[in-house]
Amino acid sequence: MAKDNGLHIIMFPWLAFGHMIPFLELSKCLAQRGHRISYISTPRNIERLPKLPHNLSPLITFVQLALPPEENLPEKADATSDVPFDKIQYLKKAFDGLEGPFARFVKNSAPDWIIHDFSHHWVPSIAIKVGVPSAFFSIFNASFSAFWDSPWDQMTGEDARTEPEQFTVPPKWIPSPSNLAFRLYEILKMFHSLSQNASGVSDMQRLYSSVRGSKFVVIRSCEEFEGDYLSILREKLYRMPVIPIGLLPSLEEDPLENREDEWMNIKNWLDKQREGSVVYVAFGSEVELSREEMHEVALGLELSGLPFFWALRRPAGSEVSPSYMLPLGFENRTQDQGFICLRWTPQRRILAHPSVGVFLTHCGWGSIAEALTIGCPLVLFPIAIDQPLVARLLVSKNIGVEISRDEHDGSFTKESVANSLRLVIVESEGELHKAKAKEMREVLGDKVRHDRYMDDFDQYLKNHRC
Repeated sequence: MAKDNGLHIIMFPWLAFGHMIPFLELSKCLAQRGHRISYISTPRNIERLPKLPHNLSPLITFVQLALPPEENLPEKADATSDVPFDKIQYLKKAFDGLEGPFARFVKNSAPDWIIHDFSHHWVPSIAIKVGVPSAFFSIFNASFSAFWDSPWDQMTGEDARTEPEQFTVPPKWIPSPSNLAFRLYEILKMFHSLSQNASGVSDMQRLYSSVRGSKFVVIRSCEEFEGDYLSILREKLYRMPVIPIGLLPSLEEDPLENREDEWMNIKNWLDKQREGSVVYVAFGSEVELSREEMHEVALGLELSGLPFFWALRRPAGSEVSPSYMLPLGFENRTQDQGFICLRWTPQRRILAHPSVGVFLTHCGWGSIAEALTIGCPLVLFPIAIDQPLVARLLVSKNIGVEISRDEHDGSFTKESVANSLRLVIVESEGELHKAKAKEMREVLGDKVRHDRYMDDFDQYLKNHRC
């Protein structure tokens, strides 16, 4: 049960597993410190979340709010992983229908804090009405957050960024020299939703309202890795407390449940490979690659000659088998070279295996955080949203190598994939990236350090409750 000084905290993430999982990890960290958590999402999303540790389940209550029907969404579409990218705008429209049920829950439950996500533009006003302080939890890293305008005084006139091309250079408040910018094809993928979408409230309006109405901002980062960008957020953009909570490593290993046989099958294959020779490939559960892009990635793996383990997922909102996206004959040709897994994969265990020499990643911040704490070198293949800016940050720190792509249309070749992989694993230049990855593990893989961040956050919540 909660300690006498434990708080009641509402946790309310956006409907994407890349958001729900960090919110759940933060919930577990706070429950460990004696706080009572009400974690809010839809029934179907809650059903799909990892099971709670037995010792924390009495302190974390899942609160189910049913998503209102939306004619442009397929049945049972409760998360971004259930729909293609262009349908996410309708998920935001349906999500806004939770405002009333959420307000009633807050009024009846008397929480001490509400911790919410970027899309929740109506949450701060509800919190103010009932006299409960709220905080915005950014699951993104500090450099991505620092790329956007201040929520308090968005740029106007000549300084306003209204065209996609204006996002292909670093903003004026980022010190030079800097590579922190989108390429044109990257910003074009998301530009429409930044300024407008079917919900009538753009992503930037949602973000700015969520920040402005909060008492402070919580961010999944740390001073040792992004201290300069945290300072920019505090002093130039948000002008309020910005509290890093570390990289939020999971409290436990991947839950095996009834999957011990699957893990042993994976482990047996990894055990047979040379140390530091395997390419681990995973692009997350929501990344959408075209068939042509999948072909180039696959052919690049084959061309590299390196052993690979590919966690291959079905595209978001698709019923097609992922193997349908692979080149004809690829699986037969590479059966002695690679392991293609179409099911569950214990990512942290794979990354930590001695045979894994590089992680070919889409640069989702959760996956990057796992790799950094383990010290696995990276080959970067960013796809959308924050991933390109995460890739630029890692390149600037010599932690990863980015696959070469055409600046205008994003096209790439199998040769660019193979060359990047071999550079890290085989070429002498890769020693720098391996050394940097090891350095990151020493700093960011320190559990005591992450515990200290969480203890400081815990104390801040206690000191600033109403």
